[in-house]
Amino acid sequence: MTDHIEIPTRMLVHALIREDGTVGADELYTVANTLGMSDQQVRLCIKRLVAEGRFTHEGRGRKAELHATEDTARALAPNADFLRHAFQQDAGLAPWDGVWHLAAFAVPESARTVRDSLRETLVHLGGAPLQGGLYVCANSWEPYVEEAAHRLGAHGTLTLLTTADLRRGGTQEPDELAGLLWPLQEIADRYHRLSRIAQPRLARLTGPAALSPSALLTIGVELAAELTRAMEPDPLLPPQLLPQPWPGTQARELVARCWAALYDREQGEARPVLWRLYAGITREAADRAAP
Repeated sequence: MTDHIEIPTRMLVHALIREDGTVGADELYTVANTLGMSDQQVRLCIKRLVAEGRFTHEGRGRKAELHATEDTARALAPNADFLRHAFQQDAGLAPWDGVWHLAAFAVPESARTVRDSLRETLVHLGGAPLQGGLYVCANSWEPYVEEAAHRLGAHGTLTLLTTADLRRGGTQEPDELAGLLWPLQEIADRYHRLSRIAQPRLARLTGPAALSPSALLTIGVELAAELTRAMEPDPLLPPQLLPQPWPGTQARELVARCWAALYDREQGEARPVLWRLYAGITREAADRAAP
């Protein structure tokens, strides 16, 4: 059974941002149609993104061009940071120091929206709830947590602390705690899916057959979507806390080879910026791991 790839239109637009910060409407509609999206879906998505101030728009129809705003371009950076850290872990360059990082907050019911946003952010950053308003992470997340709390106006309610002695009921061993606190099987299943999707695309990218620019863009978008889907719920636990072999390591290695092939096949300013970011990150990890 073939895995169905569902790609949100917004993610498609972000994945096609070129190195000069633009998205060509002709490329956008062509790839969208290849992925089974209608022109109307694309038009509505563009309208929403422009209304939100994430892009500006010039021209009409397939001759139009979108320009990513500074905030939109900057939003790619945190994702790149997390991916870079994941590859460092895969290469054995980010061993765990045995320290748990905790964040606690007490936002009143009257600011429920702020409280919910802070909870979502902590989970997105790899945190797991211990009890009401208290979250734990295995990585040093303090700068990201503080930035989010400042942005949400909740920094005054935030408490940060670290400990090497964490217990949940009668469980104290770090790897057993990780299995209790995070849905590791669900995360592993997402990486198995990513590997299944990356394998045939890697074969196409490294094979002798020529691939059209739209085919390359479509493969890149599919890989970006599935990598995001796999990594969003992943707390990026250190290898010492994970079952081994961990499927995330193999999946990221396959995707890294795909990015390298994509980057080599498509040259110039028309190349999406994500390809440069991802190819650069994987190259950095390979260089650090080399003896």
